[in-house]
Amino acid sequence: MRAAQLKAVLPRELLASVVVFLVALPLCMGIAIASGLPPAKGLITGIIGGLVVGFLAGSKLQVSGPAAGLAVLVFELVRQHGVAMLGPILLLAGLLQLLAGRFRLGCWFRVTAPAVVYGMLAGIGVLIILSQVHVMLDAAPKPSGLDNLAAFPAAVAQALPSFGWQAGLLGLSTIAVMWLWEKFRPHTLRFIPGALLGVGLATLASLLLALQVKRVDVPENMTEAIDWLRPADLLNLADPTLLIAAFAVAFIASAETLLSAAAVDRMHSGERADFDRELSAQGIGNMLCGLLGALPMTGVIVRSSANVQAGATTRMSTIFHGLWLLLFVLLLSSVLQSIPVASLAGVLVYTGFKLVDLKAFRSLGRYGRMPMFTYAATALAIIFTDLLTGVLIGFGLTLVKLAWKASRLKISLIDLPQEGEMELRLVGAATFLKVPALTQVLGSIPEGATVHVPLNNLSYIDHSCLELLEEWGRANASKGSKLLIESRGLKRRLEGRLRTTVGVGAAAS
Repeated sequence: MRAAQLKAVLPRELLASVVVFLVALPLCMGIAIASGLPPAKGLITGIIGGLVVGFLAGSKLQVSGPAAGLAVLVFELVRQHGVAMLGPILLLAGLLQLLAGRFRLGCWFRVTAPAVVYGMLAGIGVLIILSQVHVMLDAAPKPSGLDNLAAFPAAVAQALPSFGWQAGLLGLSTIAVMWLWEKFRPHTLRFIPGALLGVGLATLASLLLALQVKRVDVPENMTEAIDWLRPADLLNLADPTLLIAAFAVAFIASAETLLSAAAVDRMHSGERADFDRELSAQGIGNMLCGLLGALPMTGVIVRSSANVQAGATTRMSTIFHGLWLLLFVLLLSSVLQSIPVASLAGVLVYTGFKLVDLKAFRSLGRYGRMPMFTYAATALAIIFTDLLTGVLIGFGLTLVKLAWKASRLKISLIDLPQEGEMELRLVGAATFLKVPALTQVLGSIPEGATVHVPLNNLSYIDHSCLELLEEWGRANASKGSKLLIESRGLKRRLEGRLRTTVGVGAAAS
Protein backbone atom coordinates (compact mmCIF):
# COMPACT_ATOMS: atom_id res chain seq x y z
CA MET A 1 0.00 0.00 0.00
CA ARG A 2 1.39 3.42 -0.96
CA ALA A 3 2.13 6.07 1.67
CA ALA A 4 -0.65 8.35 0.41
CA GLN A 5 -3.20 5.53 0.49
CA LEU A 6 -2.03 4.46 3.94
CA LYS A 7 -2.43 7.99 5.27
CA ALA A 8 -5.94 8.18 3.83
CA VAL A 9 -7.25 4.91 5.31
CA LEU A 10 -5.28 4.76 8.58
CA PRO A 11 -7.66 6.87 10.74
CA ARG A 12 -10.67 4.80 9.65
CA GLU A 13 -8.83 1.51 10.19
CA LEU A 14 -7.68 2.58 13.66
CA LEU A 15 -11.25 3.49 14.67
CA ALA A 16 -12.59 0.18 13.31
CA SER A 17 -9.86 -1.74 15.16
CA VAL A 18 -10.85 -0.13 18.47
CA VAL A 19 -14.49 -1.12 17.90
CA VAL A 20 -13.49 -4.72 17.14
CA PHE A 21 -11.19 -4.77 20.18
CA LEU A 22 -14.06 -3.65 22.43
CA VAL A 23 -16.29 -6.42 21.00
CA ALA A 24 -13.59 -9.08 21.22
CA LEU A 25 -12.34 -8.39 24.76
CA PRO A 26 -15.35 -9.72 26.74
CA LEU A 27 -16.05 -12.49 24.22
CA CYS A 28 -12.51 -13.89 24.34
CA MET A 29 -12.68 -14.22 28.12
CA GLY A 30 -16.28 -15.43 28.25
CA ILE A 31 -15.75 -18.16 25.66
CA ALA A 32 -12.66 -19.34 27.55
CA ILE A 33 -14.71 -19.66 30.73
CA ALA A 34 -17.46 -21.50 28.82
CA SER A 35 -14.77 -23.88 27.54
CA GLY A 36 -13.67 -24.68 31.09
CA LEU A 37 -10.37 -22.81 30.74
CA PRO A 38 -8.87 -19.63 32.27
CA PRO A 39 -9.86 -16.34 30.54
CA ALA A 40 -6.24 -15.69 29.57
CA LYS A 41 -6.39 -18.66 27.16
CA GLY A 42 -9.09 -16.90 25.14
CA LEU A 43 -7.13 -13.65 25.09
CA ILE A 44 -4.06 -15.45 23.70
CA THR A 45 -6.20 -16.89 20.91
CA GLY A 46 -7.65 -13.45 20.15
CA ILE A 47 -4.16 -11.94 19.95
CA ILE A 48 -2.98 -14.67 17.54
CA GLY A 49 -6.17 -14.25 15.50
CA GLY A 50 -5.45 -10.55 15.08
CA LEU A 51 -1.68 -10.34 14.68
CA VAL A 52 -0.99 -13.57 12.77
CA VAL A 53 -4.18 -14.73 11.05
CA GLY A 54 -5.21 -11.13 10.33
CA PHE A 55 -1.97 -10.68 8.36
CA LEU A 56 -2.27 -13.98 6.44
CA ALA A 57 -6.05 -14.22 5.99
CA GLY A 58 -7.74 -14.68 2.64
CA SER A 59 -10.71 -12.63 3.85
CA LYS A 60 -9.31 -9.19 4.62
CA LEU A 61 -12.23 -8.02 6.74
CA GLN A 62 -12.89 -11.22 8.68
CA VAL A 63 -11.80 -11.24 12.33
CA SER A 64 -10.63 -14.49 13.92
CA GLY A 65 -10.61 -15.56 17.54
CA PRO A 66 -12.18 -18.01 19.99
CA ALA A 67 -15.71 -18.96 18.90
CA ALA A 68 -18.75 -19.95 20.91
CA GLY A 69 -19.36 -22.68 18.33
CA LEU A 70 -16.35 -24.63 19.62
CA ALA A 71 -16.79 -23.94 23.35
CA VAL A 72 -18.91 -27.04 23.95
CA LEU A 73 -16.48 -29.31 22.09
CA VAL A 74 -13.45 -27.89 23.91
CA PHE A 75 -15.20 -28.24 27.29
CA GLU A 76 -15.86 -31.92 26.55
CA LEU A 77 -12.29 -32.54 25.32
CA VAL A 78 -10.76 -30.92 28.40
CA ARG A 79 -13.08 -32.89 30.68
CA GLN A 80 -12.24 -36.22 29.03
CA HIS A 81 -8.55 -35.82 28.16
CA GLY A 82 -7.26 -32.94 30.27
CA VAL A 83 -5.90 -29.51 29.35
CA ALA A 84 -2.52 -30.94 28.31
CA MET A 85 -4.04 -32.82 25.36
CA LEU A 86 -5.75 -29.76 23.92
CA GLY A 87 -2.42 -28.60 22.49
CA PRO A 88 -1.69 -31.75 20.41
CA ILE A 89 -5.32 -31.87 19.20
CA LEU A 90 -5.15 -28.25 18.02
CA LEU A 91 -1.74 -28.78 16.41
CA LEU A 92 -3.09 -31.67 14.33
CA ALA A 93 -6.34 -29.85 13.56
CA GLY A 94 -4.41 -26.80 12.39
CA LEU A 95 -2.15 -28.96 10.23
CA LEU A 96 -5.23 -30.52 8.61
CA GLN A 97 -6.60 -27.05 7.87
CA LEU A 98 -3.27 -25.89 6.45
CA LEU A 99 -3.04 -28.93 4.16
CA ALA A 100 -6.68 -28.53 3.09
CA GLY A 101 -5.97 -24.94 2.11
CA ARG A 102 -2.77 -25.85 0.26
CA PHE A 103 -4.59 -28.56 -1.68
CA ARG A 104 -7.37 -26.08 -2.48
CA LEU A 105 -10.10 -27.95 -0.65
CA GLY A 106 -11.72 -24.85 0.82
CA CYS A 107 -14.83 -25.10 -1.32
CA TRP A 108 -15.55 -28.61 0.02
CA PHE A 109 -15.93 -27.34 3.57
CA ARG A 110 -18.79 -25.16 2.33
CA VAL A 111 -20.89 -27.98 0.90
CA THR A 112 -22.34 -28.70 4.34
CA ALA A 113 -26.11 -28.40 4.25
CA PRO A 114 -27.24 -25.12 5.89
CA ALA A 115 -29.80 -27.07 7.95
CA VAL A 116 -26.96 -29.03 9.59
CA VAL A 117 -24.90 -25.89 10.28
CA TYR A 118 -27.82 -23.93 11.71
CA GLY A 119 -28.91 -26.95 13.75
CA MET A 120 -25.36 -27.40 15.06
CA LEU A 121 -25.19 -23.75 16.14
CA ALA A 122 -28.63 -23.98 17.76
CA GLY A 123 -27.64 -27.07 19.74
CA ILE A 124 -24.40 -25.41 20.81
CA GLY A 125 -26.35 -22.30 21.81
CA VAL A 126 -28.69 -24.30 24.06
CA LEU A 127 -25.75 -26.09 25.70
CA ILE A 128 -23.98 -22.78 26.32
CA ILE A 129 -27.12 -21.36 27.95
CA LEU A 130 -27.59 -24.43 30.15
CA SER A 131 -23.98 -24.34 31.34
CA GLN A 132 -23.54 -20.59 31.75
CA VAL A 133 -26.65 -20.05 33.89
CA HIS A 134 -24.72 -22.01 36.54
CA VAL A 135 -21.68 -19.75 36.07
CA MET A 136 -23.99 -16.75 36.44
CA LEU A 137 -24.72 -18.04 39.96
CA ASP A 138 -20.99 -18.44 40.70
CA ALA A 139 -21.44 -22.22 40.53
CA ALA A 140 -19.60 -24.81 38.43
CA PRO A 141 -21.33 -26.19 35.31
CA LYS A 142 -22.06 -29.90 34.96
CA PRO A 143 -20.58 -32.19 32.28
CA SER A 144 -23.67 -32.37 30.03
CA GLY A 145 -26.61 -30.23 29.02
CA LEU A 146 -29.17 -32.52 30.65
CA ASP A 147 -27.17 -32.56 33.90
CA ASN A 148 -27.06 -28.76 33.84
CA LEU A 149 -30.82 -28.59 33.31
CA ALA A 150 -31.56 -31.07 36.09
CA ALA A 151 -29.20 -29.34 38.52
CA PHE A 152 -30.46 -25.81 37.90
CA PRO A 153 -33.19 -25.74 40.62
CA ALA A 154 -30.67 -26.94 43.21
CA ALA A 155 -28.16 -24.31 42.04
CA VAL A 156 -30.77 -21.56 42.50
CA ALA A 157 -31.71 -22.88 45.94
CA GLN A 158 -28.04 -22.91 46.94
CA ALA A 159 -27.42 -19.40 45.58
CA LEU A 160 -30.22 -17.70 47.54
CA PRO A 161 -28.75 -18.06 51.05
CA SER A 162 -25.19 -17.36 49.80
CA PHE A 163 -23.67 -14.61 47.67
CA GLY A 164 -24.66 -16.45 44.46
CA TRP A 165 -27.79 -14.34 44.08
CA GLN A 166 -25.59 -11.23 43.75
CA ALA A 167 -23.73 -12.86 40.89
CA GLY A 168 -27.03 -13.86 39.32
CA LEU A 169 -28.29 -10.26 39.39
CA LEU A 170 -25.06 -9.07 37.72
CA GLY A 171 -25.47 -11.67 34.96
CA LEU A 172 -29.12 -10.78 34.39
CA SER A 173 -28.26 -7.08 34.39
CA THR A 174 -25.60 -7.68 31.73
CA ILE A 175 -28.13 -9.52 29.53
CA ALA A 176 -30.69 -6.72 30.03
CA VAL A 177 -28.20 -4.01 29.09
CA MET A 178 -27.16 -5.89 25.94
CA TRP A 179 -30.77 -6.42 24.86
CA LEU A 180 -31.82 -2.82 25.54
CA TRP A 181 -28.72 -1.43 23.84
CA GLU A 182 -29.36 -3.54 20.74
CA LYS A 183 -32.98 -2.31 20.57
CA PHE A 184 -32.60 1.36 21.44
CA ARG A 185 -29.00 2.47 20.99
CA PRO A 186 -28.57 5.87 19.26
CA HIS A 187 -27.25 5.80 15.73
CA THR A 188 -24.33 8.02 16.67
CA LEU A 189 -23.21 5.51 19.34
CA ARG A 190 -23.72 2.34 17.30
CA PHE A 191 -19.97 1.61 17.41
CA ILE A 192 -20.13 0.90 21.16
CA PRO A 193 -20.73 -2.86 21.61
CA GLY A 194 -23.49 -3.94 23.96
CA ALA A 195 -21.31 -6.66 25.50
CA LEU A 196 -18.68 -4.16 26.60
CA LEU A 197 -21.32 -1.78 27.95
CA GLY A 198 -23.04 -4.56 29.90
CA VAL A 199 -19.81 -5.91 31.37
CA GLY A 200 -18.52 -2.41 32.14
CA LEU A 201 -21.67 -1.37 34.02
CA ALA A 202 -21.83 -4.69 35.89
CA THR A 203 -18.16 -4.35 36.91
CA LEU A 204 -18.68 -0.76 38.07
CA ALA A 205 -21.77 -1.75 40.09
CA SER A 206 -20.00 -4.70 41.69
CA LEU A 207 -17.10 -2.45 42.81
CA LEU A 208 -19.28 0.39 44.10
CA LEU A 209 -21.50 -2.02 46.06
CA ALA A 210 -18.56 -4.19 47.15
CA LEU A 211 -20.35 -7.35 46.03
CA GLN A 212 -18.85 -10.69 47.09
CA VAL A 213 -18.69 -12.36 43.67
CA LYS A 214 -16.09 -14.32 41.73
CA ARG A 215 -13.91 -12.20 39.49
CA VAL A 216 -11.77 -12.93 36.44
CA ASP A 217 -8.48 -14.57 37.25
CA VAL A 218 -5.84 -13.16 34.90
CA PRO A 219 -2.14 -13.55 35.75
CA GLU A 220 -0.05 -10.41 36.11
CA ASN A 221 2.42 -11.90 33.67
CA MET A 222 0.75 -13.41 30.59
CA THR A 223 3.61 -15.83 30.07
CA GLU A 224 2.20 -17.72 33.07
CA ALA A 225 -0.92 -18.49 31.01
CA ILE A 226 1.10 -20.17 28.26
CA ASP A 227 1.29 -23.95 28.45
CA TRP A 228 3.92 -24.92 25.90
CA LEU A 229 3.24 -28.09 23.96
CA ARG A 230 5.35 -30.96 25.25
CA PRO A 231 6.75 -33.25 22.52
CA ALA A 232 5.92 -36.30 24.65
CA ASP A 233 2.21 -35.39 24.47
CA LEU A 234 2.29 -35.81 20.68
CA LEU A 235 2.67 -39.55 21.15
CA ASN A 236 -0.83 -39.63 22.63
CA LEU A 237 -2.26 -38.74 19.21
CA ALA A 238 -2.03 -42.44 18.42
CA ASP A 239 -5.22 -42.70 20.48
CA PRO A 240 -8.10 -42.97 17.91
CA THR A 241 -10.40 -40.82 20.07
CA LEU A 242 -7.90 -37.95 19.92
CA LEU A 243 -7.53 -38.32 16.15
CA ILE A 244 -11.31 -38.14 15.77
CA ALA A 245 -11.36 -35.08 18.04
CA ALA A 246 -8.73 -33.34 15.88
CA PHE A 247 -10.71 -34.05 12.71
CA ALA A 248 -13.88 -32.77 14.39
CA VAL A 249 -12.20 -29.53 15.48
CA ALA A 250 -10.69 -29.03 12.00
CA PHE A 251 -13.98 -29.65 10.22
CA ILE A 252 -16.22 -27.56 12.48
CA ALA A 253 -13.71 -24.68 12.68
CA SER A 254 -13.25 -24.70 8.89
CA ALA A 255 -16.96 -24.85 8.12
CA GLU A 256 -17.76 -22.02 10.56
CA THR A 257 -14.85 -19.92 9.24
CA LEU A 258 -15.79 -20.22 5.59
CA LEU A 259 -19.49 -19.69 6.21
CA SER A 260 -18.56 -16.55 8.12
CA ALA A 261 -16.23 -15.41 5.31
CA ALA A 262 -19.04 -15.88 2.78
CA ALA A 263 -21.37 -13.83 5.00
CA VAL A 264 -18.74 -11.06 5.31
CA ASP A 265 -18.43 -10.94 1.50
CA ARG A 266 -22.14 -10.14 1.30
CA MET A 267 -21.64 -7.16 3.64
CA HIS A 268 -19.23 -5.19 1.45
CA SER A 269 -18.41 -4.58 -2.21
CA GLY A 270 -14.63 -4.88 -1.95
CA GLU A 271 -12.26 -7.74 -2.72
CA ARG A 272 -13.80 -11.21 -2.37
CA ALA A 273 -12.37 -13.76 0.04
CA ASP A 274 -9.86 -16.40 -1.04
CA PHE A 275 -11.25 -19.39 0.85
CA ASP A 276 -8.19 -21.59 0.41
CA ARG A 277 -5.86 -18.87 1.69
CA GLU A 278 -8.24 -18.23 4.59
CA LEU A 279 -8.23 -21.93 5.45
CA SER A 280 -4.43 -22.05 5.41
CA ALA A 281 -4.23 -18.96 7.64
CA GLN A 282 -6.65 -20.52 10.12
CA GLY A 283 -4.53 -23.67 10.11
CA ILE A 284 -1.38 -21.71 10.99
CA GLY A 285 -3.30 -19.86 13.71
CA ASN A 286 -4.63 -23.06 15.28
CA MET A 287 -1.19 -24.66 15.16
CA LEU A 288 0.20 -21.69 17.09
CA CYS A 289 -2.68 -21.95 19.56
CA GLY A 290 -1.82 -25.63 20.00
CA LEU A 291 1.83 -24.81 20.65
CA LEU A 292 0.87 -22.21 23.29
CA GLY A 293 -1.93 -24.23 24.86
CA ALA A 294 -4.66 -21.71 23.94
CA LEU A 295 -8.22 -22.08 22.63
CA PRO A 296 -9.00 -23.04 19.02
CA MET A 297 -9.99 -20.21 16.69
CA THR A 298 -12.35 -19.64 13.80
CA GLY A 299 -13.47 -16.69 11.74
CA VAL A 300 -16.19 -15.10 13.87
CA ILE A 301 -19.20 -13.34 12.35
CA VAL A 302 -19.95 -11.09 15.37
CA ARG A 303 -16.51 -9.48 15.35
CA SER A 304 -16.31 -9.49 11.55
CA SER A 305 -19.65 -7.73 11.08
CA ALA A 306 -18.61 -5.12 13.68
CA ASN A 307 -15.42 -4.62 11.65
CA VAL A 308 -17.33 -4.00 8.41
CA GLN A 309 -19.95 -1.78 10.05
CA ALA A 310 -17.19 0.33 11.63
CA GLY A 311 -15.93 1.17 8.14
CA ALA A 312 -12.87 -1.06 7.78
CA THR A 313 -11.66 -1.64 4.22
CA THR A 314 -8.29 -3.38 4.75
CA ARG A 315 -6.78 -6.08 6.97
CA MET A 316 -5.09 -3.38 9.07
CA SER A 317 -8.07 -3.07 11.43
CA THR A 318 -7.95 -6.79 12.23
CA ILE A 319 -4.20 -6.64 12.91
CA PHE A 320 -4.53 -3.54 15.09
CA HIS A 321 -7.31 -5.13 17.16
CA GLY A 322 -4.89 -7.95 18.02
CA LEU A 323 -2.30 -5.36 19.01
CA TRP A 324 -4.78 -3.57 21.31
CA LEU A 325 -5.63 -6.90 22.97
CA LEU A 326 -1.93 -7.57 23.56
CA LEU A 327 -1.26 -4.09 24.99
CA PHE A 328 -4.35 -4.21 27.22
CA VAL A 329 -3.34 -7.57 28.65
CA LEU A 330 0.25 -6.45 29.25
CA LEU A 331 -0.49 -3.01 30.70
CA LEU A 332 -3.99 -3.21 32.22
CA SER A 333 -4.38 -6.75 33.50
CA SER A 334 -5.54 -5.38 36.87
CA VAL A 335 -8.63 -3.97 35.14
CA LEU A 336 -9.52 -7.43 33.86
CA GLN A 337 -9.21 -8.84 37.37
CA SER A 338 -12.10 -6.59 38.47
CA ILE A 339 -14.61 -8.09 36.02
CA PRO A 340 -17.24 -10.39 37.61
CA VAL A 341 -17.27 -13.86 36.07
CA ALA A 342 -21.08 -13.82 36.24
CA SER A 343 -21.19 -10.81 33.91
CA LEU A 344 -19.12 -12.63 31.25
CA ALA A 345 -21.44 -15.62 31.68
CA GLY A 346 -24.34 -13.27 30.95
CA VAL A 347 -22.63 -12.30 27.67
CA LEU A 348 -22.39 -15.99 26.76
CA VAL A 349 -26.03 -16.67 27.67
CA TYR A 350 -27.09 -13.81 25.40
CA THR A 351 -24.80 -15.16 22.66
CA GLY A 352 -26.34 -18.62 23.13
CA PHE A 353 -29.81 -17.21 22.50
CA LYS A 354 -28.48 -15.58 19.33
CA LEU A 355 -27.12 -18.92 18.11
CA VAL A 356 -30.61 -20.44 18.37
CA ASP A 357 -31.68 -18.64 15.19
CA LEU A 358 -35.42 -19.27 14.84
CA LYS A 359 -35.53 -17.00 11.80
CA ALA A 360 -33.12 -19.37 10.02
CA PHE A 361 -35.30 -22.30 11.12
CA ARG A 362 -38.41 -20.71 9.60
CA SER A 363 -36.57 -19.78 6.40
CA LEU A 364 -35.68 -23.44 5.88
CA GLY A 365 -39.42 -24.10 5.49
CA ARG A 366 -39.20 -22.62 2.00
CA TYR A 367 -37.36 -25.77 0.93
CA GLY A 368 -39.78 -28.25 2.48
CA ARG A 369 -40.14 -30.01 5.80
CA MET A 370 -37.01 -32.13 5.59
CA PRO A 371 -34.51 -29.24 6.15
CA MET A 372 -36.52 -28.12 9.19
CA PHE A 373 -36.53 -31.67 10.52
CA THR A 374 -32.76 -31.95 9.93
CA TYR A 375 -32.22 -28.67 11.82
CA ALA A 376 -34.29 -29.84 14.80
CA ALA A 377 -32.84 -33.37 14.83
CA THR A 378 -29.24 -32.05 14.71
CA ALA A 379 -29.86 -29.58 17.52
CA LEU A 380 -31.67 -32.08 19.76
CA ALA A 381 -29.05 -34.79 19.15
CA ILE A 382 -26.28 -32.37 20.21
CA ILE A 383 -28.22 -31.46 23.36
CA PHE A 384 -29.05 -35.05 24.34
CA THR A 385 -25.79 -36.75 23.24
CA ASP A 386 -22.72 -34.78 22.14
CA LEU A 387 -21.57 -32.42 19.41
CA LEU A 388 -19.95 -34.98 17.11
CA THR A 389 -22.90 -37.38 17.29
CA GLY A 390 -25.34 -34.58 16.54
CA VAL A 391 -23.38 -33.41 13.49
CA LEU A 392 -23.10 -36.98 12.18
CA ILE A 393 -26.86 -37.43 12.59
CA GLY A 394 -27.39 -34.22 10.64
CA PHE A 395 -25.13 -35.44 7.84
CA GLY A 396 -26.88 -38.82 7.89
CA LEU A 397 -30.29 -37.19 7.44
CA THR A 398 -28.91 -35.11 4.58
CA LEU A 399 -27.60 -38.23 2.84
CA VAL A 400 -30.93 -40.00 3.41
CA LYS A 401 -32.70 -37.10 1.74
CA LEU A 402 -30.29 -37.20 -1.20
CA ALA A 403 -30.72 -40.97 -1.54
CA TRP A 404 -34.49 -40.62 -1.44
CA LYS A 405 -34.41 -37.86 -4.06
CA ALA A 406 -32.05 -39.90 -6.22
CA SER A 407 -34.25 -43.00 -6.01
CA ARG A 408 -37.51 -41.34 -7.05
CA LEU A 409 -38.81 -42.79 -10.31
CA LYS A 410 -42.20 -42.33 -11.91
CA ILE A 411 -43.13 -45.31 -14.11
CA SER A 412 -46.04 -45.05 -16.57
CA LEU A 413 -47.25 -47.53 -19.22
CA ILE A 414 -49.11 -45.61 -21.95
CA ASP A 415 -51.05 -46.92 -24.97
CA LEU A 416 -49.92 -45.22 -28.18
CA PRO A 417 -52.32 -44.39 -31.09
CA GLN A 418 -50.71 -47.08 -33.27
CA GLU A 419 -52.24 -50.48 -32.62
CA GLY A 420 -50.07 -52.83 -30.57
CA GLU A 421 -47.62 -50.09 -29.56
CA MET A 422 -47.04 -48.80 -26.03
CA GLU A 423 -44.66 -46.45 -24.28
CA LEU A 424 -42.89 -47.23 -21.00
CA ARG A 425 -42.26 -43.73 -19.67
CA LEU A 426 -39.57 -43.36 -16.98
CA VAL A 427 -39.10 -40.03 -15.20
CA GLY A 428 -36.52 -39.48 -12.45
CA ALA A 429 -33.67 -41.77 -11.42
CA ALA A 430 -33.79 -45.47 -12.27
CA THR A 431 -31.77 -47.20 -9.55
CA PHE A 432 -31.75 -50.75 -8.14
CA LEU A 433 -34.29 -49.60 -5.54
CA LYS A 434 -36.90 -49.37 -8.29
CA VAL A 435 -36.26 -52.78 -9.85
CA PRO A 436 -39.31 -54.40 -8.12
CA ALA A 437 -41.67 -51.67 -9.33
CA LEU A 438 -40.23 -51.77 -12.85
CA THR A 439 -40.52 -55.59 -12.91
CA GLN A 440 -44.18 -55.38 -11.96
CA VAL A 441 -44.94 -52.92 -14.76
CA LEU A 442 -43.04 -54.97 -17.35
CA GLY A 443 -45.02 -58.04 -16.28
CA SER A 444 -48.28 -56.27 -17.19
CA ILE A 445 -47.28 -55.70 -20.85
CA PRO A 446 -49.38 -57.91 -23.18
CA GLU A 447 -47.69 -60.40 -25.52
CA GLY A 448 -46.80 -59.17 -29.01
CA ALA A 449 -46.60 -55.50 -28.00
CA THR A 450 -43.99 -53.10 -29.32
CA VAL A 451 -42.74 -51.11 -26.34
CA HIS A 452 -40.96 -47.78 -26.71
CA VAL A 453 -38.72 -46.85 -23.75
CA PRO A 454 -37.48 -43.22 -24.02
CA LEU A 455 -34.65 -42.60 -21.58
CA ASN A 456 -34.28 -38.84 -22.11
CA ASN A 457 -36.43 -38.07 -19.03
CA LEU A 458 -34.04 -39.94 -16.73
CA SER A 459 -31.42 -38.13 -14.69
CA TYR A 460 -29.68 -41.44 -14.01
CA ILE A 461 -30.04 -45.14 -14.80
CA ASP A 462 -27.91 -47.86 -13.23
CA HIS A 463 -26.86 -51.28 -14.54
CA SER A 464 -29.56 -53.18 -12.62
CA CYS A 465 -32.39 -51.40 -14.44
CA LEU A 466 -30.61 -51.70 -17.79
CA GLU A 467 -30.09 -55.42 -17.32
CA LEU A 468 -33.77 -55.81 -16.39
CA LEU A 469 -34.82 -54.15 -19.65
CA GLU A 470 -32.34 -56.29 -21.62
CA GLU A 471 -33.57 -59.48 -19.98
CA TRP A 472 -37.22 -58.62 -20.65
CA GLY A 473 -36.39 -57.94 -24.30
CA ARG A 474 -34.65 -61.31 -24.70
CA ALA A 475 -37.31 -63.28 -22.81
CA ASN A 476 -40.26 -61.84 -24.77
CA ALA A 477 -38.77 -61.68 -28.26
CA SER A 478 -40.02 -65.24 -29.00
CA LYS A 479 -43.57 -64.11 -28.13
CA GLY A 480 -43.52 -61.36 -30.73
CA SER A 481 -42.77 -58.54 -28.32
CA LYS A 482 -40.27 -55.86 -29.22
CA LEU A 483 -38.46 -53.40 -26.96
CA LEU A 484 -37.23 -50.13 -28.53
CA ILE A 485 -34.83 -48.10 -26.42
CA GLU A 486 -34.86 -44.42 -27.40
CA SER A 487 -31.63 -43.26 -25.88
CA ARG A 488 -31.40 -39.59 -26.87
CA GLY A 489 -29.18 -37.78 -24.35
CA LEU A 490 -27.32 -40.92 -23.25
CA LYS A 491 -23.76 -41.70 -24.15
CA ARG A 492 -22.91 -43.73 -27.24
CA ARG A 493 -21.31 -46.46 -25.16
CA LEU A 494 -24.74 -47.11 -23.63
CA GLU A 495 -26.29 -47.42 -27.10
CA GLY A 496 -23.63 -49.90 -28.16
CA ARG A 497 -24.41 -52.09 -25.18
CA LEU A 498 -28.16 -51.96 -25.83
CA ARG A 499 -27.80 -52.92 -29.52
CA THR A 500 -26.31 -56.26 -28.55
CA THR A 501 -29.56 -57.47 -26.95
CA VAL A 502 -32.48 -55.20 -27.83
CA GLY A 503 -33.55 -52.96 -30.64
CA VAL A 504 -32.53 -49.31 -30.69
CA GLY A 505 -35.18 -46.92 -31.93
CA ALA A 506 -34.74 -44.47 -34.74
CA ALA A 507 -34.66 -41.64 -32.24
CA ALA A 508 -31.31 -42.76 -30.88
CA SER A 509 -28.47 -40.34 -31.42
